[in-house]
Amino acid sequence: MSDLRARAEEWLGQDPDPRTRAELRAILDAGDDAALADRFGARLEFGTAGLRGELGAGPNRMNRVTVMRAAAGLAARLPAGGRVIIGFDARHGSRRFADDTAAVMSGAGLRPEVFADPVPTPVLAHFTRAFDDIVAGVMVTASHNPPRDNGYKVYWADGAQIVPPTDAEISAAIDAVGRVDELPLGEGWPVHEGAGLYLDAVSSLRLGGDRDISIVYTPMHGVGRDVLLAAFERAGFPAPIVVPEQAEPDPDFPTVQFPNPEEPGALDLALALAEARGADLVIANDPDADRCAVAVPGPSGWRALTGDEVGGLLAEHVLRHTSGDDRLVATTIVSSSLLRSIAAAHRVRFAETLTGFKWIMKAGGSPGGSGGRGGSSPHSDPVRLVFGYEEALGYSVGDDRGVLVNDKDGIGAALAVAALAADARRDGRTLLDLLDAQARRYGLHATSQLSVRVEDLSLITAAMARLRADPPRELGGRRVESFDDLARSTGGLPPTDGLRFRLAGGSRVVVRPSGTEPKLKCYLEVVLPVEDDVAAVRARAASDLEALRADVSAAVG
Repeated sequence: MSDLRARAEEWLGQDPDPRTRAELRAILDAGDDAALADRFGARLEFGTAGLRGELGAGPNRMNRVTVMRAAAGLAARLPAGGRVIIGFDARHGSRRFADDTAAVMSGAGLRPEVFADPVPTPVLAHFTRAFDDIVAGVMVTASHNPPRDNGYKVYWADGAQIVPPTDAEISAAIDAVGRVDELPLGEGWPVHEGAGLYLDAVSSLRLGGDRDISIVYTPMHGVGRDVLLAAFERAGFPAPIVVPEQAEPDPDFPTVQFPNPEEPGALDLALALAEARGADLVIANDPDADRCAVAVPGPSGWRALTGDEVGGLLAEHVLRHTSGDDRLVATTIVSSSLLRSIAAAHRVRFAETLTGFKWIMKAGGSPGGSGGRGGSSPHSDPVRLVFGYEEALGYSVGDDRGVLVNDKDGIGAALAVAALAADARRDGRTLLDLLDAQARRYGLHATSQLSVRVEDLSLITAAMARLRADPPRELGGRRVESFDDLARSTGGLPPTDGLRFRLAGGSRVVVRPSGTEPKLKCYLEVVLPVEDDVAAVRARAASDLEALRADVSAAVG
């Protein structure tokens, strides 16, 4: 414990933030060894998702020292004189972390530029790829994490998140950084105003001309509202009705337990307003607006669509409004297998990647993606990614120009969903009707998740080891036909900590630790043919998913 105290005292000597210094001094004075060990017994690991963690003092927390070290490590990996664009959301500490990053970058001989106000993540991602002299982008955000968290996301010059080995190289450079109070710091960097460049691109998406649709929208106390409303106005849509209680950016997210549209209850205010206003559609962004949730009215009330349902609908909508043999659609190994069938029917390229949008953006030829015509064979021909999605409400939508953002884009997805719903409304149909039509054409692909949140991360390690040593032979009444340990390179994919079980009848289970939260995540899919009564098949699929959930829950312990 004396070693931890010595590290804490050293930290105090370099920490420029009086709040975290006061927090750490109180811990030391109280002799709180557990709190000290929690903050100094480990450190936040820099990976392909950058940094994300709880705010507070010490290397295992997000704070100004951690951010300055990260900035210095990143700067060491960038070419001298390069331009770095820095954005931030409205979370606690985000603006300060952005300015600290700029100061370190400037002191290292780079040319930082900081957005003047909080911006959605896709605005930063799009801007990063828009200029030849930009060598990297930094977005200070914890996306949909709880209020106590913040994070640090790095984009490369192509506007996509970093992938190995770049993450390991930056991490090693961070480890080599000395005291932050000895870093050279610059000042007086340019400030970038507005999201005009992004708005010009996304509002011009060529995905149909119908605009007659009534929408209730919530930015979930985040930073998406103003940019989304401007994009809808430019694209010619009626202004969405904004949920007033969640309209303003608020880092405490007072109306939701978790500021994540996937979480139970997060959409309650939006659904109630939509019911009262008789709206056609509910659209929600997460706080940094890189994700998009959709809900629709049905016979039994409002229903939130899954990410896989929205992904399938948007894929066909994009393919109907684009052309060319070089088109590519991509998704991840934990998303529905429906996209493979859609690609085959439309005779376009398909790629399946590791989990995470950074890999989707590398699909079709770069490491991390493998694809073919309708998913049938590998290819090396030039391809044009027109649509990518992951089941966790992340979508990148394009047209014949390709995707406009090389990452998740919750605002572009919202525009595409609105266009799709307006197109269906013109024909007297709803998104639920379109889902039924897909089920009849491709079979019903029903998906669900089981997430196990833990305090002790060793429980996740133990569960994965147990499943590897003794994989189940049957799950949900279906025989396990094959088992892939994804830690070994499989099907052209880089190794990752995950397990995939292929079941009889085309069903599937994937188990993996979350990359951003202390969770073990299990992705379930059942595939059933549809001959006539879609509702009856949906009921059967729901029952099959529950059986699968019960067996997977028992298997992971």
